[in-house]
Amino acid sequence: MFDVLIRNGMVVDGTGAKPFIGDVGVEGDRITLVGKADGAQAETVIDAAGKVVCPGFIDCHSHADLTVYRPDHDKMLAPLVRQGITTFVGGNCGMSMAPLGGANAEAVRQYIEVFTGSDITRDCPWNTMGQFLDTLDDRGVLLNMAVLAPHGLLRLNEMGMARRYATDEELDGMGRALDQALEEGAIGLSTGLQYYPGSQSDTREMQHMGGVLKKHDAIFTCHLRSYSATLSLAIDEVLDISRKNGIRGQVSHLFWIPDYGPAGPVMRSVIRQLSKVPERWMPPIPLDGPLAQRIDQVLKANTAGARVGIDVMPTTTGFTHLLAFFPPWTLEGGREDVLARMRDPEARKRMKHSIKHGDMKWPHVEGDSWSMNFFKVMGWECSTIMAVVTEKNKRYEGMNLMEVAQEQGKHPLDAACDLLLEEDGHVLVFETMGEPDSALAERSMFAPLKDPEVCISTDTILMGIGRPSYLFHGCYPKFIGRYVRDKKLLSMETAVRKMTGLPAEHFGLKHRGKIAAGAFADIVIFDGATIASGATFQEPDRPPVGIERVFINGKMVVGHGSVKPGPRVGQVLRSGD
Repeated sequence: MFDVLIRNGMVVDGTGAKPFIGDVGVEGDRITLVGKADGAQAETVIDAAGKVVCPGFIDCHSHADLTVYRPDHDKMLAPLVRQGITTFVGGNCGMSMAPLGGANAEAVRQYIEVFTGSDITRDCPWNTMGQFLDTLDDRGVLLNMAVLAPHGLLRLNEMGMARRYATDEELDGMGRALDQALEEGAIGLSTGLQYYPGSQSDTREMQHMGGVLKKHDAIFTCHLRSYSATLSLAIDEVLDISRKNGIRGQVSHLFWIPDYGPAGPVMRSVIRQLSKVPERWMPPIPLDGPLAQRIDQVLKANTAGARVGIDVMPTTTGFTHLLAFFPPWTLEGGREDVLARMRDPEARKRMKHSIKHGDMKWPHVEGDSWSMNFFKVMGWECSTIMAVVTEKNKRYEGMNLMEVAQEQGKHPLDAACDLLLEEDGHVLVFETMGEPDSALAERSMFAPLKDPEVCISTDTILMGIGRPSYLFHGCYPKFIGRYVRDKKLLSMETAVRKMTGLPAEHFGLKHRGKIAAGAFADIVIFDGATIASGATFQEPDRPPVGIERVFINGKMVVGHGSVKPGPRVGQVLRSGD
């Protein structure tokens, strides 16, 4: 007798195989039958006729680990399971909540607190990666999660806030820390090479860490050094690390920002105007642009010995910390050192000079050269305030930096510095060159959204404050509704594999991401005719439509579109599980 029997659904099994009409039987936390269950009995029988039955969606690039340890994380992360996410991979971009210890624990504490607003002394009763995962096991988690060891914390633990390449001794120290984190359950290493302190590393440092990863057959994921003029070189770095160490690699949240050089101001003005044009007036869909070329670069390298995957968000509006827009020299030292520079008029003058004259040349380590000079390439208006802490500045959420500066009668850099000072460094922002998610910019994303070897991810940052990305509420329903059903860029079976089987296989998540006997019963039932994201940039917290039921480890956590109250049924997934 089955615990749950799902009858007559269109089964899309996560492998890329053609859909078929069939039944899915669940016993305990596993799928035990796929096919026909004639005459079978079950405690719960669901008629899924006319609906899609597929594996739960696996978000391979999430920051939900920055939230999942909180006592109220069930409520905060409920929108993830409501849209069909049953598993996430956290610890991305070189940032997570462990390990915390080491000779430079204070640098780690300040780094985490600037990003999360958490009081580590009060909120985080662990030190090592293993203790962090054990704590989550004890408390329970809403959905399945795996965590990457964060290079940023490992480097800070070993080197403090030093702005230089690591010595051999420091490389060995970081390698030992990574080895311990992997032994204790981390599934790989994540890097944020665009961000401080990852931006201060060199390829030699990454190759050294790759040698440790090989020992554990663990994955190397990379927020690249650049997503603009030197994007191909940044991808080559990941390919080389994968090839030389014989390890899996991942290009995180692939996107491209054009650098128009001296013509930048004029081109940005044109783009902003064109981004307001209705979609029906846009030209035919191009599929051979810069991102298609970068995907081809990866696929060709994979035939020559690399093993590198890619993930992409179904949006053209990114999000990060406002400090990521500043020259790296401004971020050296502790939080008070950084904020002191924000107060210093002479330091502000130097910041303006760095932004105006800095070059994005490879490898981004000399003087005013750094990998992503956002303000120079995208303009001051590219940054929209996502989240602040104080009530005083809440009214700026949703305004771009140029609008804030004009209201205050200041230069945009001064407005940014003053806001960071008033918020004690806690400011998250969106970034986009044109209007948020314009139909014009969207066209640049069609190639990776269509490609069968590119995973879909959310990159969600979930702080419980401010205006979240709408992907937090509707990433996967948007991908299916807009790009599969409405635009017909790809088939349903290819789309489901990109969200389930592909990330499960590449990230080593065993028995996940497929509808098959013996697989964990992470299952989504949705209406292919109606599924869509209800969320928009301006109204990001509207729920999706068309997601009818979600099961995690055999337990129904979403019924008829609503999250059901009950025990936490997710699992903490460790390397080797």
